[in-house]
Amino acid sequence: MSVNIKRRLRPGRKLVIGVPFVWLLLLFLVPFFIVLKISFAEQDLRIPPFTPLFDEQGNLHIVWQNYKDMFADFGSSLAAMLNPFSGSNGENIYLLTYWLSVKTALLTTVICLLVGYPMAYAIARAHPSIRNTLLLAIMLPFWTSFLLRVYAWMGLLGQNGIINNYITPYLIQWGIVDKPLDLFYNNFSLVLVMVYAYLPFMILPLYTQLVKLDGRLLEAAADLGAHPLKAFFTITLPLSKTGIIAGSMLVFIPSVGEYVIPELVGGPDNLMIGKVLWQAFFDQNNWPLAAAVAVVMVLLLVVPMALFQRYEERELEEGGK
Repeated sequence: MSVNIKRRLRPGRKLVIGVPFVWLLLLFLVPFFIVLKISFAEQDLRIPPFTPLFDEQGNLHIVWQNYKDMFADFGSSLAAMLNPFSGSNGENIYLLTYWLSVKTALLTTVICLLVGYPMAYAIARAHPSIRNTLLLAIMLPFWTSFLLRVYAWMGLLGQNGIINNYITPYLIQWGIVDKPLDLFYNNFSLVLVMVYAYLPFMILPLYTQLVKLDGRLLEAAADLGAHPLKAFFTITLPLSKTGIIAGSMLVFIPSVGEYVIPELVGGPDNLMIGKVLWQAFFDQNNWPLAAAVAVVMVLLLVVPMALFQRYEERELEEGGK
C-alpha cells in the first residue's frame, strides 16, 4: 500500500473530508431529491399544489408529462436554433431559455476571465505591502447588498440615469452620438452587470494560483532568451490553468441560474431559466413543472462540475507520482 493511500485512510482525514460531505448531503442532496419527487407529480389545487406519489391504496403514481412538455418539439426547435437561415428559435420555450442562459453565462465567464486575469496577475505581482489593500478593493463590493448594487446600475444606465443625464449631452454636443444612449434593459446591460457581479469570483481563484507561481521560472525563461509573451503562454498560463478552471466554474454555474439581474436589467428578450422557474412556481403555481425544469438545470450543471472534479483528481495523481 502506497503512502498516499495510507494517508487517505487516516481517521483525521476521514473526519475532515466527511464533514463537508454530510453538509452537502443535508443541504443539496436531500432538497434535490425532494424537488425530483415533486417533478414526477401533477399540478393540483391542494396545499401543497401537487399530487402525492403514492395514492390512497399505496400505489406508486409517477407522471412523466412535465418532462414530456419540456422536451416536446425538441429536435425541430434545436434544428431551427442551429440553422442561421431559419429565422426562428423553434417552439420549445424551455430549450430556448436554457440556450439563452448558457450563452449568457458563457459570455459572462469569458469576459470575466479576460478582465480578471490581468487584474489577478497584477495583484499577485504587486509588492506585499499593497497586496492586501488591492485584495480588499476586490472584495469591497461584497460589503454592500447585492440587490442594492444592481439598483445602482439601474440608476446609472437608465434612460434618465446618470450617464444619459450628465454624460450623453456632451457626447451629442461633440457629435459622437445624436440621441441618448440605449444602455438599459437589453443585452448590453445584462452582460455588463453580470460581469460586474461575478468578476471577484474569477479574480480570487486566479490570484490564489498566480501568487504561488515561482518567479524564478520566468527569470530562467528570460535568461534563455524567451520573449515575455512566449514565457507567459508557455509558463504562466499553463501553471494557472487550475485557477482558470475554478474561477470559470464559480462564475458560470451561478450565472446560468441567475434571476435578479436578468429580471431587473435584462429586458423581456433575455428570458433566462431563473425567470422561467419563478413564473412556473409563483405565477402559474405549477410546482411539478418548475421542479422538472430545476432538475434538468441541475443535471446540466453537474456534468461540468464532475468533469472539473475528475480533472482535479488527475492533477493530484500526476503531482503525487
